[in-house]
Amino acid sequence: MGFYEFGRVVTRVFFKVFYNLRAEGVEHIPDEGGVILCSNHISTLDPPLIGTPLNRRIHFMAKAELFKIPLFKQLITALGAFPVKRGSVSKETIRYAQRLLSEGGMIGIFPEGTRGGGGMGKKGAASLALRTGAAVIPVAIIGSYRLFRPMKIVYGKPVDLSRFAGQSNSETLEEATELIMDAIRNLVQEHSN
Repeated sequence: MGFYEFGRVVTRVFFKVFYNLRAEGVEHIPDEGGVILCSNHISTLDPPLIGTPLNRRIHFMAKAELFKIPLFKQLITALGAFPVKRGSVSKETIRYAQRLLSEGGMIGIFPEGTRGGGGMGKKGAASLALRTGAAVIPVAIIGSYRLFRPMKIVYGKPVDLSRFAGQSNSETLEEATELIMDAIRNLVQEHSN
């Protein structure tokens, strides 16, 4: 058992005991091929929560500052994180993400950028999806991370971006991003009640 797999076992126990985590829609995630999980963002606990119910490894973009903390850098790197600078994504980061997806990997992205956003989504997920053909799965995190209060994570059906195939202009990316954001918002609204 590798370090990532061991970490997943630990987080499964942690989230089940302390948050009574329930997962729905896991069947919507393809068993193979490039996948982008696009989620709302409410806590620093979101990345491990998103990956906990899944059997596939997820890579997350993490702010570059975290990679300057001794030991923490090794930990998050071992768990599949890779650095991104706030405000601008470097060509190196984009190339790395594209390579992961093209090789059949799975990436987790928070299109709102920061926790508790609720605003406009950033175009990165749509751009990566259109460049690589990766499936885009909307994800809703429901709950408040209050101890012993239930948490729920819902994985939605893939967002159909086929009408944008072969296009990558700014207007197309905005439309594709809005489709992704609508899918996330709809999941949150539908499952919050």
